[in-house]
Amino acid sequence: MISNLAHDWCIRLADEFQKPYFKRLDAAVKRAYLEFPNETFPNQNQLFSAFNACSFSEVKVVILGQDPYPTKGYANGLSFSVSEDVVRIPKSLQNISRELDSDIGKRLENNGDLMKWATQGILMLNSILTVHEGRPGSHAAMGWEHFTNAVIELLGRQDYPIVFIFWGAFANSKKNLITEPHHLILTAPHPSPLSAYRGFFGCKHFSRTNDFLKSIGSAPIDW
Repeated sequence: MISNLAHDWCIRLADEFQKPYFKRLDAAVKRAYLEFPNETFPNQNQLFSAFNACSFSEVKVVILGQDPYPTKGYANGLSFSVSEDVVRIPKSLQNISRELDSDIGKRLENNGDLMKWATQGILMLNSILTVHEGRPGSHAAMGWEHFTNAVIELLGRQDYPIVFIFWGAFANSKKNLITEPHHLILTAPHPSPLSAYRGFFGCKHFSRTNDFLKSIGSAPIDW
């Protein structure tokens, strides 16, 4: 499975790959792609897209999601993102674009593919990296969270400041993994239609992220 993972992440996570849970996870993921190749998302070659688009040394921001979209053709390995050719943009992503417009006067360009963000130092991380078609959370028991929690903790131990953006109760529960005070943790309700009006709209996480990055001498994100 890790043959698709960028070398710099492999080096940093080498110890994690030797743990029993990861070996079980590796076997379970391989089995899912073997038995349900057309119903396991994202495509296997996109499994680590978030990591491969944003090398370890370039991470400036982490945006945490839960698991990939369970609709065929949507998931592309980046949290909240959809493949470039998806016409019906998910409502959560529409709300992200709405808040982006309200906050800094910009909207998503043409489609819902967030690769532009990822290549600027944003780790678009899902806590669970795979899903079965039509069944949100279906791969929650595989062990992905052990792995992605380790990634968050690894980044949280870095001595340079990182912005961690947590939307929704699930993501907010991960903030305790970050203990170093020099990081910026931004939390808000999930951008889904069920909760966006409870505080996601108006959170101004895009401008707050850029204000923080500029304050530490780092280039702001071109959202």
